[in-house]
Amino acid sequence: MNLAEGVQFVSFMLLAAMMLAAALGVVLLENIVYSAFLLGMVFISISGLYVLLNAGFVAAAQILIYVGAVNVLILFGIMLVNKQEAFKSMPNAWLGKLTTAGVCTGLFALLSSMVVATPWEISPEAAAGDRSVVLIGEHFFSDFLLPFELASVLLLMALVGAIILARREYLPDELPEATAEVFKLPERPRELASAGSIQSEES
Repeated sequence: MNLAEGVQFVSFMLLAAMMLAAALGVVLLENIVYSAFLLGMVFISISGLYVLLNAGFVAAAQILIYVGAVNVLILFGIMLVNKQEAFKSMPNAWLGKLTTAGVCTGLFALLSSMVVATPWEISPEAAAGDRSVVLIGEHFFSDFLLPFELASVLLLMALVGAIILARREYLPDELPEATAEVFKLPERPRELASAGSIQSEES
């Protein structure tokens, strides 16, 4: 192992450790704002891994799109809604936890099988070189155009929904019985007449 390979190996281990620690923080922390910031750290770590793979364009797109757009949109949604509600114990909460654990285990098994079954040998013929940006653009606007548009619409709907929830007017729990009294303006108190003005009127 030469110096370049050693630097790449150490960089990979540091980025992988930072990504795993941030991902665990996203899941385990109770404060959702801290989880959103740690999600941005996960995205930055992934962009660093793309740099190690000589995919500079994908790394820049990772930072611009996921860190600069998606993560900021998530933070806007959290800060706009920011509803303070008391914790309510749910009946049969263990059933939801069991379902979540089953889904996570299934996803982990699926990803592990894909990692094992994927051939990771790099052939020199498959390298695009300087044409990588051109090839990504061609696939992006032909094969993956529909998923891109659907993701854009989904993010726009999430932002609009967060704004609507944040601007919702306060509605009281109990309406007053005489609703007509609500629209009456309070009367101005009459000023007391002075004794001199009363005597002048009598004379």
